[in-house]
Amino acid sequence: MLNIPTQSFPAPSSQQRVAPSGQSGRNKVALKPGHSLMDWIRFSKSGKDLTGLRGRLIEVTQEELQKHNSRDDCWTCIRGMVYNVTPYMDYHPGGEEELMKAAGIDGTDLFDQVHRWVNYESMLKECLVGRMATKATTAIKGTHKANSIVVIICCWYRYDWFQTDLSVHLMVYTKRKVITHILKNKIVWLVKLREMFLVGQLFYLIKQNLQNHHLTHQWLVLKILFFSTVHTAFSVGKIQVSIRKQVKGKWASFGEPLEFHNTFIHQKDRVAHYRDCVLLSKIVVNHNTLVFRLQPPHGTVMQMPVGKHVYLKAHVQDTEIVRPYTPVDQTLAAASHHSSQESDLYLMIKVYPDGIFTQYLNNLQTGDRISVSGPEGSFSIRLLRDVTYLYLLAAGTGFTPMARVIRLATQDIDTIRKTKLLFFNRREEDILWRPELDELAANNERFQVEYVLSEPCESWAGRKGQVDELMLQDFINKPDGSKCYVCVCGPTAFTELTIRLLKQQGFSEEELHVFQG
Repeated sequence: MLNIPTQSFPAPSSQQRVAPSGQSGRNKVALKPGHSLMDWIRFSKSGKDLTGLRGRLIEVTQEELQKHNSRDDCWTCIRGMVYNVTPYMDYHPGGEEELMKAAGIDGTDLFDQVHRWVNYESMLKECLVGRMATKATTAIKGTHKANSIVVIICCWYRYDWFQTDLSVHLMVYTKRKVITHILKNKIVWLVKLREMFLVGQLFYLIKQNLQNHHLTHQWLVLKILFFSTVHTAFSVGKIQVSIRKQVKGKWASFGEPLEFHNTFIHQKDRVAHYRDCVLLSKIVVNHNTLVFRLQPPHGTVMQMPVGKHVYLKAHVQDTEIVRPYTPVDQTLAAASHHSSQESDLYLMIKVYPDGIFTQYLNNLQTGDRISVSGPEGSFSIRLLRDVTYLYLLAAGTGFTPMARVIRLATQDIDTIRKTKLLFFNRREEDILWRPELDELAANNERFQVEYVLSEPCESWAGRKGQVDELMLQDFINKPDGSKCYVCVCGPTAFTELTIRLLKQQGFSEEELHVFQG
């Protein structure tokens, strides 16, 4: 279940790795002209033989797989299926170097660290060589690993339930007094309940079939679940799911356990779960950026921890495309005490003229649906514990993860004396949420924002140019006795340069965080 590769992926020097050690990046390298995603889709559907086997599927032995390990003859195995990725080399957004890391070997773990949300079966279906001839001992070894993890972790939780004539309450208890990140997903399929609680890097699953013998009509159960709430008590480590009964009376039981009920799974090992959310509105932010408001399915609660991103998935020209986006609040000044049932997603997305996926999103109409994953990302509010000075460096849409961090720092964390945002853009009209940022800075002495333009107009009186050593030295100061922390998000080149300059100024990796998005 938890197969940790022995080698680092992406490579430390790769352009695909933009975060400090321990954080995975999702950035791209520059592709050659004519090698975009759409170019690959057209090429893969051209009828050319991309496997070299003239349409035959074969069973591949370990010895055979190892032979195909060169740039001009590259096979790799992903979840038991072998692909000839040689034709895809020049189209891979992570670059040739990343694909070659999996040349001639089982690349499942390497793939999962960066691309596991991508539908490789759709992207590489014309490159399929065949099935891997697996050995039984591999599965046995994996089972032992999974069992040992469950034995160690299961002592963390227990759950119980109680009821009145009008309601049913599911109680989940942990042995931790402080629960840092809790994801509460209430997903209902007629008579099934699926609860997923995220603490640290682990998910705890409760899956029950709530069908009750006293209720003869399943639609009654469906109505019941629409009136449900989720509460948390952080100080005692308790989560309570309350279900209001539509029909008065006692339930004979809470239901029957389903597969994987009362189990644990590591974030990186769980299967992606997407929900079809409804587009409620599109709000114009500036000349090329919109805020998409998405509503989860009825009976679903999706609460996004600060600093996490989600994946959107759609089929474009018969190919499944997945892209990451970071949720923002409805406004920069959104109240910190949202209703527990307010789970609409707000995604600030820049629409590119040649962007396949963003053009697809831009053409969606109110009422259309889009598949949305649960939250991902390594950011934790524990990183801000005891921080007194918080510095945020953002370029372009790299501002999106900073938006909720700003609200968190200015409304919820009293220990942070000052939060400063240095916001890089090309032109003045590109600055996202500038009126709200200026208003917050004017009304809150703990927040400060400065803008940097690389293509300013003549009347621009603010900072100009690109990030450099002198600019950072002028913007960031470390008062004696203070604890400083810096968050960075933006294009690959900006992020890599900024991190390098910050380390030259004496910041350690423990004082830096690169957002994945």
